[in-house]
This record gives sequence, C-alpha cells and structure tokens, in this order.
Amino acid sequence: MQDLIRVRKHVPSGTIVLQRTDKCNALSRWMLLQLKQALEDLHQERQVRAVILTGAGSSFCAGIDLQEVQDSSRASDALQQWHLDAVQLKELIELMLQFPKPIIAAVNGPAVGAGAALVLASDIVVAVPEAHFGMPEPLRGLVSGIVAPLLNFRVGAGRASNLLLTARLAEAEEAYRWGIYHEMTASDTIWARSHQIAEQCAQSAPESLQLTKRLLNETIGESLGVMISAGAAATATARTTEAAEEGLAAFLEKRAPKWP
Repeated sequence: MQDLIRVRKHVPSGTIVLQRTDKCNALSRWMLLQLKQALEDLHQERQVRAVILTGAGSSFCAGIDLQEVQDSSRASDALQQWHLDAVQLKELIELMLQFPKPIIAAVNGPAVGAGAALVLASDIVVAVPEAHFGMPEPLRGLVSGIVAPLLNFRVGAGRASNLLLTARLAEAEEAYRWGIYHEMTASDTIWARSHQIAEQCAQSAPESLQLTKRLLNETIGESLGVMISAGAAATATARTTEAAEEGLAAFLEKRAPKWP
C-alpha cells in the first residue's frame, strides 16, 4: 500500500504532511488510517511538543475521496461500509481533539469538506491567502455531519449555518475574519511560522497544555463529542439517499446534478 502520509521531526515540532497531490490530498480510507497512526506515533515522541499538520503541493485537503464513496455503492455491504467510513473519520477527529499536544494546522491551500474538519479539530491555524474554506457536501447530495458541530463550536451557529447551507467556499480572508484561520502568511513561510508557534508552545509545561486542551474541548465543549457522533450518523445516512447517488455521479462526471 502506498504511503500517503509523511512525518518529519524538527524538535520541538513534528510535522505530518498529507501527500496525495494527484487527488488534492483527498482522504482515502488508507490515508485516514495512516494519519491516525502518525498522530499516535508522535504522541509517543517526548521531544515533540507540538504537531504541525499540512498538505503537499498546492492543496491542504479536498475532503473525503468521493470516488471511493461512489465505488462502495456497488458493493453488497455498502451500508456497513458507509457506517465504518463515518466512524473512522469521527474517531480521527476525536483523537485530534483529545491529543495531549497542540496541533497546528498549516493550511497551505484549499481546505474542503473533511479537510475543513481537520482544520477545525486543530488548536491553532495558520493559512495562506489561497486557502479557501468550505463544506460543499450539499452540492453532492451529502451532509457535512462531522464538520457542522466543530464549526458551530469554533465560530457560532449563525456563521456555521451561513457556510453549511450555502455550501459556498469562503475566501481565506473571510475565514480569517471569522476566526477559523488565526493567522495569515505567505506559502513560503507557513511552515516556518507554524514551527515558531510550536516553539512558543514548547515553553510551557506539557501537563499544563494537556489539561488546557481537556478544559477547552471536553469541559467547555462538553457536548461536542455527542454532537460529532450524531453528525457521523447523519453523514452515513446521507450516503444512502438518491440525492447522494445523483450528486456523486454529477460531481465525478463534471456536470450539474439533476436532483430527484
């Protein structure tokens, strides 16, 4: 199986790079598995005090691999597979939220769908001007079930409904104004700036940062886990509909959908 994740260490940071540039770093099942393993490995590295998550090429992450989703529709166990897909993404997001070290998203290009979820599950976000952000799933007959609770948690219900219901891509400057992106920088400095933030985080006690993340994501955000689980169920259910069948076909055939 191809390695779709690259891990680098530049103490005190560890960097995870999504490297599926031919698919704009869209997340396949194998890639999600590798990403989870990379986080678990860096958890064990005592010298790594913060993790930088970024993409190779000109994209951060284009979301879930929709070709893989459509291919599953022809399998006899499609419903079970779609359920497992939603659980796999949910567990990755939960791992990021509960991860004891700060996660810094270096958003080097568009962050869409599940890519947006990776951004929102990170603690600190640095982005480039080309880093559009959005959840276009309704345009594919799908639901942004796991992203919706995260977006609501980060920026509030009004802004969340604006992006989720229009299914539009927000320019990076708008995402910055709304607090989705915390800093803006040029593409040739994004990793260096993220590493500087990791160095700043490393000045604090590891236990203090872990307890702070737990306070933010598990105490203040006490209902977040329940909402993400409900969102995962909605994500899986949406894939079983006629709208999803048409929306995926239209997207992959590069045409406008004809909704049933």
